[in-house]
Amino acid sequence: MGALPSSHYYNTMSYFIKKSCITCGLCIAECPEGAITEGTPYIIDPALCTECGACDEVCPVEACQLVKKGT
Repeated sequence: MGALPSSHYYNTMSYFIKKSCITCGLCIAECPEGAITEGTPYIIDPALCTECGACDEVCPVEACQLVKKGT
């Protein structure tokens, strides 16, 4: 089996946005994968999240938390 294309990133973790989210929009603008959608709180699609941490770095209330996928 050949190497997977770089666009196929398989991971077991994903970021999750906690209820402390203030829906400021900074994480949506920062996510390079477009994995975050509006909601209350915002929602991260674990299938698109690559664990880059961009959302966590810009969140003013530390609402982004890394969790195991499927939990």
